[in-house]
Amino acid sequence: MAGLVRRSFDSADETRPFADGKGRLDLVQAEGGAVGRAVFEPGWRWSEHIKPLAGTESCQSAHTGYMVSGRMHVVMDDGQEDDYGPGDFMQIAPGHDAWVVGDEPVVALDWTGFGDYAKPK
Repeated sequence: MAGLVRRSFDSADETRPFADGKGRLDLVQAEGGAVGRAVFEPGWRWSEHIKPLAGTESCQSAHTGYMVSGRMHVVMDDGQEDDYGPGDFMQIAPGHDAWVVGDEPVVALDWTGFGDYAKPK
């Protein structure tokens, strides 16, 4: 393991655009796996902009991350729901839908669930 590692999402190893120009996922590969920064534009909704790529009825990625900016509403398949905003730590189990709330883009960092996220099946 290297003593120090510094990477920039602005020169990510991979960028995956979302449908209809509603955002993107920037990935950097780290020793422990992929770390992602997602930008979700206003109007983005998982069931509209990622579901066609994922081929599942709801998001099956588990997310552990940090909300940098914007607001997102998440609804679990069992009906549980919550809002996440700037400064929030998040853990979200597989089986959910989510969408941007308001007119500000959501920027989120995730170190567990973005490795295969928005990757065509």
